Amino acid sequence: MIKARVTVTLKNGVLDPQGKAIEHALAGLGFEGVSSVRQGKVFDIEIAGDDRQKAQTDLEAMCEKLLANTVIENYSVAIS
Repeated sequence: MIKARVTVTLKNGVLDPQGKAIEHALAGLGFEGVSSVRQGKVFDIEIAGDDRQKAQTDLEAMCEKLLANTVIENYSVAIS
């Protein structure tokens, strides 16, 4: 079994209204000095088998086809 974590974040320059809302909420809760909050998504995925190279290739295909909108998002894949 191969375990992987895919992290998807907005590309630099893409507006992040949810991140801005979180930033304002944190300030409202008394957390001073917080700025430039960006939100993203994390996917923890288990893949049957032990071929790490195939898993890497498959995970990247998953990101390109479904998990990330590559026009506005970046992704990274970490296999453990």
